Amino acid sequence: MWAVAVVGTLVIGYAGINFVQVRMNLDVDDRGPGDAIVVLGAAQYDGRPSPVLAGRLDHALELWNEGAAPLIVTTGSKQEGDRFTEGFTGFEYLLEAGVPESALLLVTDGASTWEQMAATARVLRNRGLSSAVVVSDPYHSLRLAQISVEAGLTAYISPTDGEASIRQLARETAAVSLGRILGYRRVDNWFGNAN
Repeated sequence: MWAVAVVGTLVIGYAGINFVQVRMNLDVDDRGPGDAIVVLGAAQYDGRPSPVLAGRLDHALELWNEGAAPLIVTTGSKQEGDRFTEGFTGFEYLLEAGVPESALLLVTDGASTWEQMAATARVLRNRGLSSAVVVSDPYHSLRLAQISVEAGLTAYISPTDGEASIRQLARETAAVSLGRILGYRRVDNWFGNAN
């Protein structure tokens, strides 16, 4: 019984530390500079970005205009039944916003954060690039930084504006807690495509 109490206390303490670190990373905004700006995919509706994706794309555009990187990478595959990928929707959105095609790169491999970052890291390495300013939502910052390292990419995390719900923080705490022990690639399927 005593051993169960000790293990339970250790698990709760470990999760608590990870929760505090997830929470502390909400306000971290490191704008690089990097070789590229990487926009994590989010929902799109028949070629129109969801508000979450539009927020990420607008933030990437702001970073690009500030000179954080010369290239913007849009990422994300599509859900079953979709006509367009998240990456393509972002690519088109940024083209319409005035970013020249030569400054855009499309990576449509990956439905999850791990898959998107691993695919993007491969594409960037093939171009001789190794660092990126990565854009997602604030609650995602710590896990995204650690996934980037695991995928072999030097990453500067620059989240969009926004608040994090308790549910998002709890989910991220669980993902970080398990990812740090087992590796983010291994726990990727458990947390699906929550980018």
